[in-house]
Amino acid sequence: MLDLLCDPLRLRRMMTRRDSLRAGFLGLGGMTLAELLRLRASAATNGIAESKDTAVILLFVHGGPSHLETYDMKPQAPSDIRGPFSPIRTNLPGLDVCELLPRHAQIADKYTILRSVSHDQANHFEGHARFLSGYGQFKAGTSESHHPMVGAVVNRVLENKHRGLPAAVAINGVCLNGPDYSPAIAQGYWSAQYRVPICNFSLRDSWLTVESRRLNDRLAVQRGFDQLRRDLDQGGAMDALDSFNRRAIDILTTGKAQKAFDINQEDPKLRDKYGDDYFGRECLLARRLVESGVSFVSIRVPGSGPNSKAHDWDDHAVNWDMPTAMVARSPRYDQVVTTLIEDLFDRGLDKKVLLIVTGEFGRTPRLEFKDGRIGRDHYPGAMSILVSGGGMPMGQVIGQTNRFGEHPVDLQHDPHDILATIYKHLGIDHTQEFLDPQGRPIPLTRGTPIRELI
Repeated sequence: MLDLLCDPLRLRRMMTRRDSLRAGFLGLGGMTLAELLRLRASAATNGIAESKDTAVILLFVHGGPSHLETYDMKPQAPSDIRGPFSPIRTNLPGLDVCELLPRHAQIADKYTILRSVSHDQANHFEGHARFLSGYGQFKAGTSESHHPMVGAVVNRVLENKHRGLPAAVAINGVCLNGPDYSPAIAQGYWSAQYRVPICNFSLRDSWLTVESRRLNDRLAVQRGFDQLRRDLDQGGAMDALDSFNRRAIDILTTGKAQKAFDINQEDPKLRDKYGDDYFGRECLLARRLVESGVSFVSIRVPGSGPNSKAHDWDDHAVNWDMPTAMVARSPRYDQVVTTLIEDLFDRGLDKKVLLIVTGEFGRTPRLEFKDGRIGRDHYPGAMSILVSGGGMPMGQVIGQTNRFGEHPVDLQHDPHDILATIYKHLGIDHTQEFLDPQGRPIPLTRGTPIRELI
């Protein structure tokens, strides 16, 4: 994990002597970043289909947002299906959205809604694996994807694209004693060096500044260890290791990294528009990271809000009341997502950056009722996805579900197709194959890029 980048308390007190000894130790399981880079370079990889200056921001709505309460409302359905909210018109003829999303309604020409995505995994983490890798299997004895997720694919295939920055970053994950978790980071059956690093932090301060004196102290300590290792090295291997140490130091100290993480460089009016909570600041940081050269950034979208017990979007009636949760969370969701979309367009990044807003599945068409609460169960049979930018045609509604929102009836798409579209945008050959632990060639996807978007 990126300890020195992701621990706000340590960064506020700057680097201690103990931190100096950990100078390059930014990898998983105590592996130094330099060693991580060396291992990656020595691993065999397939090539990039084409060199493209493109990036993806994934806003992952963990828990599974209801398509019937967001982008695929069914106002003519019976009351036990249509739900408690009404649709409103957008500036795009033919597209209505939930009344809780008025800002979405104003900029519908800047995004496209896919209403016809479905798959076959109804549990949360199987759904994550299915949606973010294309395949739904777990590693034996774990709740992690057996196949590499999209962030790990980007980390492996595009790792040498930009000097001084990682290819992929996850923001707002869970850092525990066991495997860390955030959507799209799992390396699957690949080596752990391809796992996407998680950055959790407070963005109240521009905390990536490194004092030159302490940096020099850290480098002096490192040189002492390096000299000791050189005395033992008779084969010249240290020369090769030095190049990876330099790359590790680049990621810590390059102007790119410092500038990307310092959101105080942004216009205060824009910062205020994103908002001062974690979600708004994280989305602003995501835009800065892709603008600086990171190819893939994922963020876990919060499901909480004032006067609501919800902590994600898993809106079972047994958990909490879905209407209350939607009223609480929707203003921030509406504001932050639309601010990010407008920011990308205003800065001319709508050709470079593809924004994907999705969960792992939708929710059941029929409502649940329990103890006066209303909810919906897991439902992979139909879901809606928001897509913006990427140089793709906007202002579309792609596909449709039946009158109850139960299943696609036109232009049905699988998560493999979403991934193929993402890889196509990034210049990655989505058909390329990697050997699994049994030596079998497994393609990155078994789908095709969505024709209406490419």
